Amino acid sequence: MPQEDTMARTGPALGAPAERREGREKVSGQARYAAEFPLPGRVHAWPVPATVVRGRITAIDTDAAREIPGVLDVLTHENAPRITEPEDATLAVLQDPRVPHRGWFVALVVADTLETARAGARAVRVTYDAEEYDVTLRPEHPDAYEPQEANGGYPGRSEHGHPDGAFAAAPVRVDTEYRVPPLHNHPMEPHASTAHWDRARDKLTVHTSSQGGTTVRSVLAGLFDMPEDHVTVVAEHVGGGFGSKGTPRPDVVLAAMAARHTGRPVTVNLPRKYLAAVVGHRAPTLHRLRLGATADGRLTTVMHEVTTCTSHVREFVEQAAVPARVMYAAPHLLTVHRVVPLDVPSPSWMRAPGEAPGMYALESAMDELADALGEDPVELRILNEPDSEPESGKPFSSRHLVECLREGARRFDWAHHAPRPHARSEGALLIGTGVASATYPVLVFPSTAAAHALPDGTFLVRVNAADIGTGARTVLAQVAADALGVPLERVRTEVGNSDLPSASLAGGSSGTASWGWAVHAACARLADRLAAHTGPLPDSGLVERADTTGRADVDEGYARHAFGAHFAEVAVDTVTGEVRVRRLLGVYAAGRILNARTARSQFVGGMTMGLGMALTEGSTMDAAFGDFTESDLASYHVPAHADVPDIEAHWIEEDDPHLNPMGSKGIGEIGIVGTAAAIGNAVHHATGIRFRELPLTPDRVLTGLSGG
Repeated sequence: MPQEDTMARTGPALGAPAERREGREKVSGQARYAAEFPLPGRVHAWPVPATVVRGRITAIDTDAAREIPGVLDVLTHENAPRITEPEDATLAVLQDPRVPHRGWFVALVVADTLETARAGARAVRVTYDAEEYDVTLRPEHPDAYEPQEANGGYPGRSEHGHPDGAFAAAPVRVDTEYRVPPLHNHPMEPHASTAHWDRARDKLTVHTSSQGGTTVRSVLAGLFDMPEDHVTVVAEHVGGGFGSKGTPRPDVVLAAMAARHTGRPVTVNLPRKYLAAVVGHRAPTLHRLRLGATADGRLTTVMHEVTTCTSHVREFVEQAAVPARVMYAAPHLLTVHRVVPLDVPSPSWMRAPGEAPGMYALESAMDELADALGEDPVELRILNEPDSEPESGKPFSSRHLVECLREGARRFDWAHHAPRPHARSEGALLIGTGVASATYPVLVFPSTAAAHALPDGTFLVRVNAADIGTGARTVLAQVAADALGVPLERVRTEVGNSDLPSASLAGGSSGTASWGWAVHAACARLADRLAAHTGPLPDSGLVERADTTGRADVDEGYARHAFGAHFAEVAVDTVTGEVRVRRLLGVYAAGRILNARTARSQFVGGMTMGLGMALTEGSTMDAAFGDFTESDLASYHVPAHADVPDIEAHWIEEDDPHLNPMGSKGIGEIGIVGTAAAIGNAVHHATGIRFRELPLTPDRVLTGLSGG
């Protein structure tokens, strides 16, 4: 790293539990979200989803909709503005008569009010030529193939040694399967965009709910064939995303189309029931795990095979076998992805794509191996700790999983964990405890930032970061104050506008590391310049800029990951089948923690989402109807307060010099990664029954308890 990035300018700001700067705005209703900009002349638009699974539109009757007072126009593939063919084909809306899956948008009604637009959409009549379809994922589907790459650019297949032969020769073997259903992101704020087209200057301004305004600007400029500096994307406040807002979704394209077509500002605010079909989801995954070990518990073979599905619109392969390439020392390793193209909505990112389902299966299989060996599951994991990354052979920049397991076991009082399942009960309740490890890669992307020293003694940091509820603007101010050596209250931040210095999107737990590096570099330069400056500052102040291209994207030859350990205690009701998590503990090794308050919030939020994955969340693809049956929060059950115990999140001190100037790792996703497995392992420990399909709902648990 260049010297300017590693200079130690440490102060009390970094690591302190600073409160979120925008917190008062949010709780008082002053923070405005994408659909809350009442621009002069603004109108509303409501999309019309396809009602067939696959086919072509043969006719669209919009007469009844147009006759409704207040309806301004109806956009279809026959009259909508033409756009350049997008790299992401899910954005090619209203461009042709094809219907690739149920829920694909086939029309857009623009009206003076939201209610009128909705009524107009209901009045549109679409005739289709329906075609045969297939929406069912099966392990031996004839159309399954091995992709060259899975999401994230990981090779679809990786093989070392002779895994089949080593497995056959292993004294102790586990050959098991697990299933994870489709899962939906369901951010608190549904996807929404408000677009305004200044025709006189040919400039487009979009307020959108996005995890990456720089990316949205680039995509919109390409779609509408205009210079990027003619597009401004504002996303100052975003009500969550969990991956589903990582790149543009159809709402922003439809809003821009309608604004260009009508000459009015247009808001498209997608109803929650439409999200499952058009904004991405976690694809279902079928897992086969084969673990071979010596009699003393040392792994000889790890084989993880994943079958998942994608859409016919674009390929997306959940990289669920990738964690097995990182976790445990085994001389023989096989990880394979297979994907089946189906007539389903396009899957995409959901919090910890790959790691969340992959580690559920791997850590459940490790628990099975511990049972087969009669070994403590914590000690089995420690025994198989690798000296370097198993797949690549690279040294770890830092790896303190063992310390997380040891500290978690101490805090959880794991010494009193019963060695055998089905050993504790309280009346009709069966009590069990479980453990699982967690990992998530350290990702960093180039970004730019500007730091301003103002004559009044304050500082302004400007970067197009996305604060999606994580507290990014607060932590970036702490990074700046630390690099400048000034009190935190003297630093202001501006984020969420594409006219600011460009930055990478908030995804892959990379945001703070990426933006923080650029902020730190700009502030370090500014501090050096101020140290050499004499006299008062000019009225315009002093400005320094930084671009981390060529530094943040350099491979230094280390395997960089965050690690963690999850512990859970559950009570299983033998009468109702209900599983209650009594205690949930996570201990993490995630580099330097930059804000203790927001970090704990991220860890706890991830663990809560993992609890939902384990017990309540799951979606069903209806084979006859070709759609997800759970499309709202009444049927897709995210955890409520009553479902969540007192969650504990802790971390160990970790000094890693191979990351970024702050020494931080991403923390937004690792909390979900091991939680579902820890809970599932605890349910097995309570009942003696291994449940192999999530979520562990009362009907499944009762069936298992009754021997079904």
